Amino acid sequence: MASDAPCGRQIIGKNRLRELRMRNGKLHLATALALALSISAANAQKKYDPGASDTEIKVGQTVPFSGPASAYATIGKTQAAYFKMINDQGGINGRKINLIQYDDAYSPPKAVEQVRKLVESDEVLLTFQIVGTPSNAAVQKYLNSKKVPQLFAATGASKFTDPKNFPWTMGYNPNYFVEGRIYGQYVLKEHPNAKIGVLYQNDDLGKDYLNGIKAGLGDKAGKMIVTEASYEVSDPTIDSQILKIKDAGADLFFSATTPKQAAQAIKKIAEMGWHPVQIVDINATSVGAVMKPAGLEASKGVISVNYGKDPLDPAWKDDAGMKKYFDFMAKYYPDGDKDSSFNTYGYGTAQLLVHVLKQCGDNLTRENVMKQAASLKDFIGDIALPGIKANTSATDYRVNKQLQMMKFNGERWELFGPILEDAGPAG
Repeated sequence: MASDAPCGRQIIGKNRLRELRMRNGKLHLATALALALSISAANAQKKYDPGASDTEIKVGQTVPFSGPASAYATIGKTQAAYFKMINDQGGINGRKINLIQYDDAYSPPKAVEQVRKLVESDEVLLTFQIVGTPSNAAVQKYLNSKKVPQLFAATGASKFTDPKNFPWTMGYNPNYFVEGRIYGQYVLKEHPNAKIGVLYQNDDLGKDYLNGIKAGLGDKAGKMIVTEASYEVSDPTIDSQILKIKDAGADLFFSATTPKQAAQAIKKIAEMGWHPVQIVDINATSVGAVMKPAGLEASKGVISVNYGKDPLDPAWKDDAGMKKYFDFMAKYYPDGDKDSSFNTYGYGTAQLLVHVLKQCGDNLTRENVMKQAASLKDFIGDIALPGIKANTSATDYRVNKQLQMMKFNGERWELFGPILEDAGPAG
């Protein structure tokens, strides 16, 4: 018996070893299965459409880097610089923004060509801040048919805030009809006996403003508006239209234009020695692109509206949001004009897109991008005037519904009056 003991212990040892190996194998298998399930669950939570991945978010944009509205080019440059800053900070939920920009020269046919390229060749997740009413109008039906977000379109024409008919399109600018209505109400209150002459761009931009000011004037519109003069974007000058408006006896001039024509109008009015009350739309409020070319003295007294801080206004020198903006410009866009309202606009819109994409989390589908954009709740950007917040819903795509009146003093804009909030129809 004694001689058999070592052999028995050896058998027991081998069995124990086999048992431990089996137990460890099961443990490793369970761990592997748990890890696989964990990875599977994580992947299941991630949803991507073309243009999105674990590492990248492709965003497409057309900008008039050339052509009659090239003053807007700096908007796209500011946005590209802002996204570079975000990427340097680690991106959005770990993903880098790949902004693909093309020049559309403010030409609708070229915009169509470039946007098709963005969608079909570059396969962007969304388009962002396509600049200008004509370009956006040219691609709206195409992008909606492809179910690609046309997000924060750089226009305020009412057709770009129509979720019922165009659920994939959301404009950014204050609605032009609403803005025009505010001007009409202002004129009715402050200049009730005015003889109004309107210069407007012959497209959705100009027509929305014209219809808005008529709505604001109500039943007085027919009597107060003494003449209307339109122009085409391709027109080299608007001198003949200004002469027509002056000759009609107008003493209040309303300009529904883009920067080039606004500057031409202010300059021509001064050269003629004509002194009407002048109102320009929000697109034509850049000091660098409009007031300086027109002449600072000639621009004195011009009236408009805004929803963002003026970088020239010393009231914001200690403002936290403006300090962030100036620091950004110094580091990421040093060649840009830090005092340009176009650059504060580019900064503000880029900041809003980053907010929306962060809200998307790991669900980077085109449908969820639109869902998050239509769920803004009291969003306050660095550039927004105090009291102005962005709110949207599935039935209200108007991002900016609050405005404040302002007047140019020969150097910068001065705000006056209360925040005006429009809760009525968008046209």
